[in-house]
Amino acid sequence: MIKVKKQRAANTNNVAETKNLSQIKAVTGNLYESIAVIAKRANQINIAVREELHNKLEEFVVHSDNLEEVIENKEQIEMSRLYERMPNPALVATQEFLEDKVYFRKNDADLFQ
Repeated sequence: MIKVKKQRAANTNNVAETKNLSQIKAVTGNLYESIAVIAKRANQINIAVREELHNKLEEFVVHSDNLEEVIENKEQIEMSRLYERMPNPALVATQEFLEDKVYFRKNDADLFQ
């Protein structure tokens, strides 16, 4: 639950809000480069959270030959609901980007002009 605790501590809002584009552009000097950085970070967050969720849900897997029998585990349902309530990775990545918590390297200026 390391990722979950970090995202809760980040106090990221679950609701998409409009952002000031000039603020986003100011970080890199180019709006499209800023959006590309945010998108890559959102993808990293999504992959990490998905792996963590799958690892936690594997603990509840019961291998059975009977496919008709479905066992509902209360802890498993709570775990799934917890991850569903988490903010969208794009929202988290944008928040991190605006708070200068994202490390990125500047590419050649010719690539973005």
